[in-house]
Amino acid sequence: MRNAASLGGTGVGPRAEISVEDSGDTEASAVAAAERAVAGGANMLLGPLFSGQSRAVAAAVGRDVTVVSLSNDTSIAARDLVVFGVTPLQSAKSVFGFAAGRGIGRIGMMVPPGAFGQLSIVAARTAAEGFGITLNTPVTASSATGVVDSLRQANGGVLPDAVYLPITSGPFAAQAAAIGGAGIQILGSDQWSTIQPFRIAGLQGSWFAAPDPIRFEAFALAMEQSGVSDAGIIAGLAFDAVEMARLLGRIGQQNREGLTRQAGFDGVLGPFRILENGQCERGLAILGVAEGAVTLIGTAGV
Repeated sequence: MRNAASLGGTGVGPRAEISVEDSGDTEASAVAAAERAVAGGANMLLGPLFSGQSRAVAAAVGRDVTVVSLSNDTSIAARDLVVFGVTPLQSAKSVFGFAAGRGIGRIGMMVPPGAFGQLSIVAARTAAEGFGITLNTPVTASSATGVVDSLRQANGGVLPDAVYLPITSGPFAAQAAAIGGAGIQILGSDQWSTIQPFRIAGLQGSWFAAPDPIRFEAFALAMEQSGVSDAGIIAGLAFDAVEMARLLGRIGQQNREGLTRQAGFDGVLGPFRILENGQCERGLAILGVAEGAVTLIGTAGV
């Protein structure tokens, strides 16, 4: 994250546009770092990464300084606490919008047991409503046994037009193989960016939401030159947050009004706009899996 913050502008440090403080491992250490930054004149805090620390920092610094958390936990969003991470809702909106534009009207969904699966279900329901898509009753399954029959039952006895598999843990590959084998279009989330989906036979022909690889490539190369060989989404978030703050500082709008400007911003992870309630809208790319690779097949705006 420090390397990403150092790529643009005038670097980082006490006399630079961006100063870096170590948030440590606890809420108390994160609050202490935030208080040091504010005492040093910070107008805006970028981070911490984790939701508990972010909530504690926002409570400690009050409304005078907006906290831009790199967490993807949308439950912590508030007027002065922005959730800047790539969220389940951003993925679902992007890939559902692409699917709706290609005539898909009924989507099934399958997730493993657990809290993140339930958050993904809530996000998918919200996204489906926005595009007039019917989302069947989501199926929670810890194995690949009988998954096609379960999806059929959740759709009144027939198979849906597509199935959304947002989470890549657990029996994901086996479930994908069963669903793909039944000839159903598979949809995925930004989690797929970490798994090389073209290596999974069941995902051939599938579509998933992710940061635009063309935008990200130049950033990844710059990070490699700085000594980071495998830049990921968190590094991209750090870079985009810092560039946003730099821009606002240079035009004299490093405040809440600047953050929530209607024009939004453009970053290496795609275009984004911050809302009054602390949520972030983000336009992700749509990638298709085929021929041993992934290719850019669409983009989503904000």
